[in-house]
Amino acid sequence: MPSLLSFNFFFTNTHISLSTSLDSTPPGPPPATLLGPPFLAQLTVSKRSFSFLAPLEAILFDIDGTICDSDPLHYYAFLDMLQETKASVPQVGFNGGVPITEAFFIKTISGQHNATLATIVFPHWEHQRSLKFLEDKEAYFRRLASEQLEPMNGLHKLCKWVEEQGLRRAAVTSTPRSNVELLIPTIGLSDFFETIVLGDDCERVKPFPDPYLKALQALQVSHNHAFVFEDSVSGIKAAGMPVVGFSQEEP
Repeated sequence: MPSLLSFNFFFTNTHISLSTSLDSTPPGPPPATLLGPPFLAQLTVSKRSFSFLAPLEAILFDIDGTICDSDPLHYYAFLDMLQETKASVPQVGFNGGVPITEAFFIKTISGQHNATLATIVFPHWEHQRSLKFLEDKEAYFRRLASEQLEPMNGLHKLCKWVEEQGLRRAAVTSTPRSNVELLIPTIGLSDFFETIVLGDDCERVKPFPDPYLKALQALQVSHNHAFVFEDSVSGIKAAGMPVVGFSQEEP
């Protein structure tokens, strides 16, 4: 187990940094923290608040918008394709013909599995047609990501610390497999995760707990000794354990 007995995380809008120090308390995160702009926050271990996690054994990570700055690319792909669809199929009438806003994207679209999004974005479309639109949108996103995707600042320092402490680690995501196969290598984490759980691997997706339960089972770690990095409401609801949540809005 880690010999480092306390740690602090510092967050800004697209930045993670880590500082460490020795203390008499095993490492652990706060029970729940939601960070929004300017979200400069310091999460510090205390014996009174965090001893219930000792010993910390694993950290589970969402992918989109958490370890990589992918949300702006998803937003642009949705914005562009929805406008294109309105022009070619006027009867769609999505959002009253008004371009979606970033706030709408964050509240309604971000973090959702595509099977769920199909009913949210185009409730009056035949389901397979909606899924085809979303497949095309993901292909558009991957073209953007292959050229523009960046890891969150400070991510590799954090990952190095996780490895040095011998902590187990998993990625738990609703994003399609083809996206994961692009994103993870692009941000340099091909060898970091011990297991990756996709929504498609589970009977129920986030906000149900199935994906995180599957990851814990694969790692053979109890939820009492792990915590999660997440950026979506559905993911935070799904976690069932302490969460450090990233927000693009004021919490």
